[in-house]
Amino acid sequence: MAKLIHPLPSKAHYPISDRVWLFDLDNTLHDASHSVFSQIDKSMTTAVMKSLHLDFEQATALRQQYWEQYGATMIGMQRHHGVDPIEFLHISHDFDIATHVKKEPHLGHLLRQTPGIKYIVTNAPYAYARAVLKTLKIEDCFSGICAIDHMFLQGEYHPKPSMRLMRTLLRELNVPANRITLVEDTLKNLKAAKKLGMRCAHIANPHTPFSTIYDGRADYVDIKVHSIQALLLNKWARK
Repeated sequence: MAKLIHPLPSKAHYPISDRVWLFDLDNTLHDASHSVFSQIDKSMTTAVMKSLHLDFEQATALRQQYWEQYGATMIGMQRHHGVDPIEFLHISHDFDIATHVKKEPHLGHLLRQTPGIKYIVTNAPYAYARAVLKTLKIEDCFSGICAIDHMFLQGEYHPKPSMRLMRTLLRELNVPANRITLVEDTLKNLKAAKKLGMRCAHIANPHTPFSTIYDGRADYVDIKVHSIQALLLNKWARK
């Protein structure tokens, strides 16, 4: 079986610890709602239009339907229309990523000061994830990336919150679940991780779908904060 986590070429910098961190990317390490998500929506809709020869309204509706049904438009395009998933990922993220990423103050410094090995686990494609990390100047904070390109298990793609994905990640990391922390803006992904015994940190971005329905903290969330900086400054991150 192919590895889920693909190592990054640069050596990651962090204090030594037995803690493992799994960080989501969009609306967790940066505010994708600021500009990136709107660009992805446009590019994704254009990709559906070109692939299936649909008009804008039809492509928009199909994109949204497949995203809600499968967690990724790409999966619906592959299953129902035979579209090559990797090619679709490429054309659906074909825009100048760096110009739309909102810089996060002090993020690199805080990540480098936080003990534990760190990975990215994202339902976005690998090339996009690397472009975002480079723009934020934090690629050297992470040891590897598990992107949707890599979430191909037993002949199908299984993006978050797939329990098959989470269990496979746990086996690959070969670390007790209670030493792993998932940092996410999406509650259903945290709920899946908690079922396996991971620690769960919720970045409560107000623009993340379905993740702001709780006024308080969901019972499967260990800590809820409103920014990645607030999490990394909290003493909980040092436990």
